[in-house]
Amino acid sequence: MNRTLVVGALAAVSLLGCKKKDDASATGALAATLDASGATFQKAFQEVAIEEFTATHKQVTINYGAGGSGKGRQDFADKIVDFACTDAPYKPEDAGKVKGGAFLYIPNVLGAITLSYNLDSDKLQLSPDVIAKIFQREITRWNDPAIAADNPGVTLPDLAIVVAHRSDGSGTTENFTRYLSLAAPTTWKLKSGSTVEWSADTQAGNGNGGVAQIVKSTKGAIGYVDLSDAKASGLKYAAVKNQAGKYIAPSVEATTAAGEGIEVQPDLLFSALNAKGDAAYPITAQSWCLVYEKQTDKAKGEAVKAYFKYMLTDGQKLLPEIDFAPLPKSIQDKALTQLEKVQVPAS
Repeated sequence: MNRTLVVGALAAVSLLGCKKKDDASATGALAATLDASGATFQKAFQEVAIEEFTATHKQVTINYGAGGSGKGRQDFADKIVDFACTDAPYKPEDAGKVKGGAFLYIPNVLGAITLSYNLDSDKLQLSPDVIAKIFQREITRWNDPAIAADNPGVTLPDLAIVVAHRSDGSGTTENFTRYLSLAAPTTWKLKSGSTVEWSADTQAGNGNGGVAQIVKSTKGAIGYVDLSDAKASGLKYAAVKNQAGKYIAPSVEATTAAGEGIEVQPDLLFSALNAKGDAAYPITAQSWCLVYEKQTDKAKGEAVKAYFKYMLTDGQKLLPEIDFAPLPKSIQDKALTQLEKVQVPAS
């Protein structure tokens, strides 16, 4: 669905939500320009959420630069932006280097990371060990017996596999490689992280959109791309074998199933990867936005807090239309409670 139409269709609902009583946002007194950067994974959500929120708060401008989770975390740590979004938390040794002091992780979306591919076949199934071997270049042709074993009755071409991955520091990369560490622990050798030492014969793209473009333009390519970008690019994507032994295609419903029963830490860090359950899509990732606990500017602090509250309430209604899943209510409630810790100066 066209994202502009999504915004328009839900305008009445969100207008009511934005008029609920809440400090400055209830009076329409919000006025600030906010700069943010970070995850391309939730770029589609930020686009529609910002458009919707600023339509009812006309004196607020929000600029979101989707340069990847790594850039978002660094920009936030250097106080270049007012908030940032990331698909992975800071490493413990880096969290203490954030110049703005204490900060909060506020979760806002769950989304599927697809294995998008460019083949004539409309149906492809992949198991974790096979995925690991493909991305490690141990399996290099599509008619390999291991891929054929995952796809009985499917004619696979004698075609070279072109692996596409992220070139930037990426939360999508971190979640994808962490999934392989969990689901194929004896096979996956490249470890996990926002950057990985990929083989020299692979191709790199900037952002989810860059990987999607490589896959779309390259016969035989496969890459990891969030579901929203994969659909927007018209890509095919594989069903992936989950913990229950079921091959599950990425969808909002399968992402929601993966979100059931998530264990959440007190700081609201959690993982939806490799979830249990017959209907769970196994490469389901989570994303957060980062906000300083003590705001130093009243106008910006009020606007940030109001926008974060919007993302956690009426903004959640936008997610299924752009192929993300809303947060489970238990996590949504915890996030709203966490948001109340944000302190805005009186003047």
